[in-house]
Amino acid sequence: MDSRELTRWERAVIRTLVVRECANYDREDGCIPLASDCYMFHKWWTGSYCLYFVRAVLPLDPALMVSLLANTEVSPRTCGICGQEFAGHGRQRYCSPRCAKAAQRRMQREYMRKRRDKC
Repeated sequence: MDSRELTRWERAVIRTLVVRECANYDREDGCIPLASDCYMFHKWWTGSYCLYFVRAVLPLDPALMVSLLANTEVSPRTCGICGQEFAGHGRQRYCSPRCAKAAQRRMQREYMRKRRDKC
């Protein structure tokens, strides 16, 4: 994985997203799980990111997500059920367990329909 320096725009958008959208961030205490400053505020290079930031906050800005994750193993994907973009990992096909369950119900209905037609 090639790392590169973040652009000024990327750093500004990351900072804005953390302050506005991150549930783990508190203005007085910083990152609540780490009990210190937010790791993403001092980020200058691509590479490792806060896992919560990638999964929950980064999908809110698809342009930044494509910019940051373009050359990594985590790539933006589109959910087959709801059409929402998400950061896909490995063989993940759906954005949430709810969409995965809906897809399984749909596949099961099709399977049973074909089975009934054969009889």
